[in-house]
Amino acid sequence: MDVPVVPFGKPRGERADAARNREHLLATVRAMIAEDGPEKVTMDALAERAGLGKGTVFRRFGTRAGIFRAVLDDAEHRFQEQVLYGPPPLGPGADPRERLIAYGSGRISLLRSNHAVVRAAMDRSGTPAAAVSMSPAHIRMLLRQADPPLPHSDHLALQLAAALEGPLMLYLTSEEVAGPAGESDCGRLADSWRTLVERLFNG
Repeated sequence: MDVPVVPFGKPRGERADAARNREHLLATVRAMIAEDGPEKVTMDALAERAGLGKGTVFRRFGTRAGIFRAVLDDAEHRFQEQVLYGPPPLGPGADPRERLIAYGSGRISLLRSNHAVVRAAMDRSGTPAAAVSMSPAHIRMLLRQADPPLPHSDHLALQLAAALEGPLMLYLTSEEVAGPAGESDCGRLADSWRTLVERLFNG
């Protein structure tokens, strides 16, 4: 069975004080984004708000875009932990169809909730932040567990993963996926994902 590797997490050999600073900085960034949006987050403002030296912030993140990439990496790590070790249907224990539906819904929610952060993490050339995703490997594993087996599972996994990743989600605006009043774009996208997976598994 394929087991995706969680690529993020605490660096090996990280000192206890460095780990505390990292967690403190990430919590501070998230609070600043929640209060005023990513536009107000700068290296100087983060250092002041966190009560740390500017040099500490520069060593940790390198650039302003690096701050947001670290936030995304942390969110990705937490999501992967839920997929690998959390309760079903997102975590182990459910049948592959329900796990795939839950995975897509969770991934859509993750990307949409971090939409502004993804944009802020772009470098000056407009290149989106690079983040290692478990989607291709995880989806491939679930498709291979289908009974009866699905044809061309490797190719299907690549196509399904592409529907859940940043570039497509990044450029979707709320208006493009808007539904009736009170219905969130996230909910409509998740419903569409469920329809896609159910039809795929039902032949």
